[in-house]
Order: sequence, then structure tokens, then C-alpha cells
Amino acid sequence: MEALTVYTTGPQCGKCRMTKMMLDSKGVPYVEVNITENPDAREYVTEELGYTVAPVVVVDDDDHWCDLRPDHIERVAAHFAA
Repeated sequence: MEALTVYTTGPQCGKCRMTKMMLDSKGVPYVEVNITENPDAREYVTEELGYTVAPVVVVDDDDHWCDLRPDHIERVAAHFAA
């Protein structure tokens, strides 16, 4: 499993910050993309994935979620720890 992509709306987003802190604490690598600064990323998140809430975490084409989801972070972290 490669690094995740975390689509955020910037530092003012509390759930985005918490998601990144939880991923950091579990040692899960990720790349952050601010969708307020990247129109292509915003279109991908809203049009292709259908999300309207940030953060959006993408593991791969079939594994992604939005909002602060400790359950999914734990699940993904288990793969990186193995």
C-alpha cells in the first residue's frame, strides 16, 4: 500500500487537522492536497467521488471516505504496521 491522499480545505478545517494528526500518530504516509487551491482536485472529490465534506481520504479507487473516521484510520494503519 502506498501513501494515501488526504484532500483538505486547508488549516482552518478542524476535521482535516485531526485526520492528519491521527494518520501521523499511526505512522501512515499521506500526501495532502488542498482542494481550495487545486480546482482539478476539487472536481475529482466532488464530481467523481461525490463527496461534499472534507477531509476526503483516498487509499485507492475502491477505498475512500470523507469526514473524520477513526475507524477507517485504524483499519488502514493496520496494513502499514504489518
